[in-house]
Amino acid sequence: MGFLCLILVVTITTSLAFPINHQNYLVLPHSLQGSGACLSWRVGAEANNIRAWTQVPTKCVDYIGSYMSGSQYRQDCNLVCNEAYNYAKRLNLTNDGKDVWVFDVDDTILSNIPYFSAENNWQGVINTTSFAEWAEKGEAPAIPAALKLYKKLVKLGFKIVFLTGMYEQYTDIRIENLKATGFTEWEKLILKGDNDEANAVVYKSSKRKELEEGGYRIRGNMGDQWSDLIGTNTGDRTFKMPNPLYYVP
Repeated sequence: MGFLCLILVVTITTSLAFPINHQNYLVLPHSLQGSGACLSWRVGAEANNIRAWTQVPTKCVDYIGSYMSGSQYRQDCNLVCNEAYNYAKRLNLTNDGKDVWVFDVDDTILSNIPYFSAENNWQGVINTTSFAEWAEKGEAPAIPAALKLYKKLVKLGFKIVFLTGMYEQYTDIRIENLKATGFTEWEKLILKGDNDEANAVVYKSSKRKELEEGGYRIRGNMGDQWSDLIGTNTGDRTFKMPNPLYYVP
């Protein structure tokens, strides 16, 4: 009985800390057998030691679902964002409006966890049709730690650039989603051209290069994928948000 009560308390606390409208958002693992191996896999994926993977290993699906919908994921996001702020507040900004912080959007500041939860899809294989339907709703919630960091960076004087792999056809939806969740001002919102077929590393490198050629200084760069953070013109420092659910090359 005590153990069941503990689960109930944790579940209620989780739902209050990161509220989602989907009833099946909270997922408890069916089994944690082999969780040690899955923890090792997650660390390897996050460290980019495991690369070009296409889906979460079958034995780790429950583990990853529990992680992404549980408190550890939020704690990991908090740690990254706290470190980013500790770095940012020590910088001397020039006050010429050219010191920028680049954020990726999906699963860096806005969460797609409700989509994966509704699909009961913790293997990370995205169905393009259902994901397009989800994107068109414009209902992705803010990741709380990222929203808090964003507000602090704006207060410090950084100009914000959102650089996303979402296509330009979703521009209006994305603007509404950002503003509705508290991301109310930015210097630039860069979306991918509908005919742009470059991979994420090439695309984001080129857009960061354009920023720097325009006189901007990228003081910080944050994303949930390594492809957000590698390549060229990556900025003074990068910060990786946790995401062991899918891999974007």
